[in-house]
Amino acid sequence: MEISNADSERIKRWLLLVPTMLAAFMFALDETIANIALPHIAGSFSVSSQESIWILTSYLVASCLTIPMIDWLSRLLGRKNMFMLCVFVFTVASFLCGISDSMGMMVVSRFLQGLGGGVLIPIAQAIMMEAFEGDELSLAGTIFGMVVIIAPIIGPVIGGWITENYSWHWIFFINVPIGIIILILAKTMIVDPPYAQKQENVKTDYWGILFLCTFAVAFEVMMDKGNDLDWFGSPFICKLTVVWVVALILLIISQIKQKDSLVKFDAFRDYNFVVGTICLTIMNAILLASMAMLPQFMQNMMGYDAFTSGLTMMPRGVGCLIGCVLSGYLQPRMDGRILAAIGVFILCLGSWSLGFINLEISSMSVVIPNIMYGIGMTIGMIPIITLSCKTIAADRMSNASGIQNFIKTIGGAIGTSLVATFISRFSQIHQNMMVKHLTETNSVYVERLQAYSSQFMSMTDLSTATYMGQTLIYNQLQAQARLWAYVDSFRIFAVAGIIILFLIFLLKKDKQTTVSKQ
Repeated sequence: MEISNADSERIKRWLLLVPTMLAAFMFALDETIANIALPHIAGSFSVSSQESIWILTSYLVASCLTIPMIDWLSRLLGRKNMFMLCVFVFTVASFLCGISDSMGMMVVSRFLQGLGGGVLIPIAQAIMMEAFEGDELSLAGTIFGMVVIIAPIIGPVIGGWITENYSWHWIFFINVPIGIIILILAKTMIVDPPYAQKQENVKTDYWGILFLCTFAVAFEVMMDKGNDLDWFGSPFICKLTVVWVVALILLIISQIKQKDSLVKFDAFRDYNFVVGTICLTIMNAILLASMAMLPQFMQNMMGYDAFTSGLTMMPRGVGCLIGCVLSGYLQPRMDGRILAAIGVFILCLGSWSLGFINLEISSMSVVIPNIMYGIGMTIGMIPIITLSCKTIAADRMSNASGIQNFIKTIGGAIGTSLVATFISRFSQIHQNMMVKHLTETNSVYVERLQAYSSQFMSMTDLSTATYMGQTLIYNQLQAQARLWAYVDSFRIFAVAGIIILFLIFLLKKDKQTTVSKQ
């Protein structure tokens, strides 16, 4: 049976997704796979937990640097060559991470890993948006959404299992065979359209690179160290803020004035792109913040080990799979804005449900909201990604995708940093409110203190027993204050979701793309 030209072209389009989506999955997985293993890595290098955070920060900073450069690198090297080079760098850096024998080597290797991996998700998104249209675009968007949402969710689970059963080194070694497979597939399957091929006489915007690097590094370090250094109470944080604000202003001015600029801002002329990018940035902040906070709650408050706390994220992965199936079925059949609004509303319900956690919750109290989180995030994010880039010209897609993913990454950094600030500040607020009730005029406190003191009397004298009883009550108060900090944080995420709901209906109605696919 002969295959028609139309069917042959259709097969080629789908084959394009195999290496690109696999590469995007590998990069997104590595954003979170090392989170659970940080205590083990810190112990291997004899460094503090605070110092080990640089393993995560260096990866995010490096990826931020390369994401906006995609359009320039595509013109300089050709998109296929750039993609294969970045996969090669990512794979080699993963091997170096696995054999690292010092903190310095690990941070440098993770930085290289981020440099190589930063472009992988935007390239996958650009190729998808260029190659497909209509119902096929909806299905391809579902696959892309599944990749970028599920990978960071299952990262802690896989990382925890590998760390507990083997060693943290294998978290990085597993990327090596996957990277080799991607290179082989990319060599045979990816074909650059004319506008994505290597161009002659491509000028390098050195000032743009300088301003971009300065902004990204200063901003990421500020967000990472802000809570530890009391934010703007620290002269160091204030100086970093001035540096990244000035660098950002200079970057924008230089890119607008220069003809051969590093980053082109013409995508911001597209109304749907601007609104959609804002929605996706807030959603990414909620996604990464909640993923950082829930395992932390399960370990610090409930006493779970690394692997078990990572497993608490698995129901969210199940929800994502359900959401992908629903999105793939519903997206061609209804207005994308309505579908996105339904997803965000489910996300809000999941966040609000987690706002009722306590220290005696059952497993289902975490499982059900996590499933809702996964369904809502997937159904909400996939239509917004499609709507935001659907009217971008094909030859501008790499640039637009790079800008959008860069802003989303910044949003994720903000969300992750806010988690630490929320937990710290809200704990102090609730502790200050509750400690006022620990007085001798409070009959409940006096009765509880007497009950605890009488239990310790068999072991010591009255004065010491009373002190031990007071300490026990104070520890309980601190635990409750910290619990309320988590409760408040999850409820804030729900409110942020409501803001997205209003923004979604500012998007223009989903119509057949007006841009011809080249």
